[in-house]
Amino acid sequence: MSDESRPLLVDRTPFPDGLDERLHAQFTFLVEIDRLKTILRQSPLVAAERRENDAEHSWHLAMMVPLLAEYADEPIDVGHTVQLVLLHDLVEIYAGDTPLYDPAAGVDQAERETVAADELFGLLPEDQGRRLRELWDEFEERRTPEARFAKAMDRLQPLLLNWMARGGTWRTPGVTADDVRARKAVIGDASAELWKAGRLLIDEGERRGWSRSGSGNA
Repeated sequence: MSDESRPLLVDRTPFPDGLDERLHAQFTFLVEIDRLKTILRQSPLVAAERRENDAEHSWHLAMMVPLLAEYADEPIDVGHTVQLVLLHDLVEIYAGDTPLYDPAAGVDQAERETVAADELFGLLPEDQGRRLRELWDEFEERRTPEARFAKAMDRLQPLLLNWMARGGTWRTPGVTADDVRARKAVIGDASAELWKAGRLLIDEGERRGWSRSGSGNA
């Protein structure tokens, strides 16, 4: 269930009496996830001089899945995979974004996000909340071909943005090209072809000086 001490967005303009109870819960959830548009990520946009937000990131992944599904090493259900990428970052509404190249921030990430999942999905009717929580767990555990491909998209998309930014978060202090390869290698768990392409971009970025050469601890 949700933390009753946390104000919900819907409290600003409560729904009128008489609204069906199930719809009330569903509308409340839909309003609350508007917060996703305010969660800034580290990745720079290509089309504007600002950072990407989580809602934009999730939309981009949802477009990538049907376009790149042909490169999956295992057959995937495209619709199911789209569901996974659309909801995978919803918990960051309460848990916040955890930068990929900040190991200190990731120490309690799993705990923060689990608590957030309980609270956020607890806003929904029990059956839907349970279903979305199962999808979120599936993504986190990468136990299915769909989840592995969804995770690959999650790592490939910022790689493309950083390439377009001529480095972007690859230039994070202390981070090297080897660190980038290590963080992105999960792409290869779902698609050898996409990981080959990803390595090409990382290698060329290193050659051009957009990331530091050598190994590191980040």
